[in-house]
Amino acid sequence: MRDDLQQPDYEQARLYALRQLNLLDTPPSESFDRITRLASKFFGMPIAAVSLTDADRQWFKSRVGVEHWEIPRFKACCGEVADESKVLVVPDLLESSTYRDSMLADSGIRFYAGAPLQTQEGYTLGAMCVLDTQPRELTAEEVALLQDMAAMVMAQIELQHAFGRIDPLTGLPNRSQLAEDLDDMARDTPGQRHCALFTEVLDISQVSTLNRVMGPSYVDELSRLAARGLQEVLSEKCRLYSVGPCQFVHLVEDCSNEELLEGALRLREALLSLELINEAPILVRPVVGAAPLCLGEDMAADVLRTAHSACQDARLTEVGAGIYSQALDSSHRRRFMLHSDFRAALNATDQLRLVYQPRIELSTNRCLGVEALLRWRHPTLGEVSPAEFIPLVENTPLARPLTAWVIDSAIAQARDWHRKGLDIGVSLNVSACNLDEDDFAERLLSQMRKADLPASAIELELTETALFDQGQAAWEQLDHLIEAGLRIAIDDFGTGYSSLAYLQDIPAQVVKIDRSFIKGLDDAPRSRTLVESMLNMAHRLGYRVVAEGVETQHTYDYLKSLGCNEAQGFLMSRPLEAQDFEAWLLKSDA
Repeated sequence: MRDDLQQPDYEQARLYALRQLNLLDTPPSESFDRITRLASKFFGMPIAAVSLTDADRQWFKSRVGVEHWEIPRFKACCGEVADESKVLVVPDLLESSTYRDSMLADSGIRFYAGAPLQTQEGYTLGAMCVLDTQPRELTAEEVALLQDMAAMVMAQIELQHAFGRIDPLTGLPNRSQLAEDLDDMARDTPGQRHCALFTEVLDISQVSTLNRVMGPSYVDELSRLAARGLQEVLSEKCRLYSVGPCQFVHLVEDCSNEELLEGALRLREALLSLELINEAPILVRPVVGAAPLCLGEDMAADVLRTAHSACQDARLTEVGAGIYSQALDSSHRRRFMLHSDFRAALNATDQLRLVYQPRIELSTNRCLGVEALLRWRHPTLGEVSPAEFIPLVENTPLARPLTAWVIDSAIAQARDWHRKGLDIGVSLNVSACNLDEDDFAERLLSQMRKADLPASAIELELTETALFDQGQAAWEQLDHLIEAGLRIAIDDFGTGYSSLAYLQDIPAQVVKIDRSFIKGLDDAPRSRTLVESMLNMAHRLGYRVVAEGVETQHTYDYLKSLGCNEAQGFLMSRPLEAQDFEAWLLKSDA
């Protein structure tokens, strides 16, 4: 069994690669029959075949010495070749515990040898096989020859599907040919250093816009024109590859960063001078990214990824050309890894948890409630800041199951506290997408009823942007919750729409002033003016006001003098584990 890939995933990808080639159930081909005839004669065996391993059968693209076109995959020797991706020799099927009762053995076959038919991407399509009705052995030289014949079959397959190496739109070699060329170069000059330059004429959003506005033919023509323009700038010895819509790659010998940037900018200028780009209905900004590579060490997929990463960095910084940065790339890969791993975290029992930060009523100095804050202990990275992972998932399909996890955990904790006689409200951050769920409000209320919690036990926090980006249905969800007695808080107030005028329309009862305004109260007169204005307006409109990020006694006292209702911050307490909060509450009440 292959140990580099999970078998179900590999098998699915292998079958996809096989079917993309459109070989199954096609008529006989002389180009394949020549090879099977040659194999039969050379090995002196009556049967030879090009066998393709489908999901449940072995289908013969070419065969000598056998009448049927297919046999079941179960206990077929070629199926094992496809699974293991290596040569299989069975000297005597009747002596094999695996194949003695197979269909081949029952039909009189005693000997089998097969070499894998493997694509450049590493998927084994089937086998080049020879069979005999007598037991026998193969020498090492004969095994090597069988492998050569398998390679000849694959070369013929690739020849019949030239699109596997040539981009039909531009006529340029494509990424599969790039991979093959890199392999050839690595065999000839292993360890030699080069650089890959990735030229992107359009970013993805521009391709989509132009397809919609001008039609696909416009983008096709732009690709062809860009290919010609780039080839005119590059030397005749330089091979240009088409690797995507309006995306090209070429290789240069290793040189300094200054020389790389100079060459990249020259390519960009050549593209900008093309008439079709100048006349495009949108601003077309070609960018070029460069990445180093070492032959024999860097795989083609990694070369493309790092060069495209440099290309994307150049687009983000709007400098037109850039060189691969391992630091930036590591950051991007970490973000991708965190996003990928978060789904597993939702299903794990030991990664996600809630901590609780007290909210203090300023007029009485009592703790009335807590804000539930999410924490993630990654199995290999340790503690990951919510400021890092929450933005990665809040606008993805993971946002809804995340909110469900938070609500389940918070309600369970609130129920535990209420059973202990602790009248503590728990404030939860809710994602905007949850408001699109028709049954969100009713599900939340149902969970609270099952937990025997009063409406005052849970408060929902949403940002201004989240509230105003939703439609009427979302506002109806909020109205339903408010009618049931739950409080709605506007979180991070002042950082979204930044207008107190919106307060008259928002169906909420609490405003939480963002910490960015609170932190300047000790020494910034303008911050004091802003906070005082926010407080006055919010109070006049009937809102309860909470100040976030209170870290000094001076700030606490000043907010209290202004009539602010509650404060939350490190001065009173950092976020605490549930049991630590209970100890803190007991101590503060003493």
